[in-house]
Amino acid sequence: MPTEQQTPAPPARTARTHSVEALFSHGRLVAIPRKEARREQLLVHLADTLFERERSYTEREVNEALLTVHEDCSALRRYLVVAGLLVRPRDGSSYHRGR
Repeated sequence: MPTEQQTPAPPARTARTHSVEALFSHGRLVAIPRKEARREQLLVHLADTLFERERSYTEREVNEALLTVHEDCSALRRYLVVAGLLVRPRDGSSYHRGR
C-alpha cells in the first residue's frame, strides 16, 4: 500500500519572527526598517539598550553607541530624536533619554 506524502506545513509565524532580534545578525542591525511601526519597535529597543535614562550624552557618545549596531548612526540618531526617544536642546550640545 503506497504511503501518502505529506506536504510540509508553512513555518508558523511566531513572536520571534516579529521580535526586534529578527532585525539583527551577529549583533549588527541588518537594515533600518522602512515600515514606521517596525522602525518604532527598533528605536525603542535601541533607546532601552544603549542609553541610560538619567545620563546626558554628547553627540559623539550617541554616535559611538549607535555605531555598535549600524554604520548609519546619523540616520538612527535622527529617528530617535524625531520619535522623542532622545531629546536634545536647540544647540545640540547634549542628548538624554526622552519618553
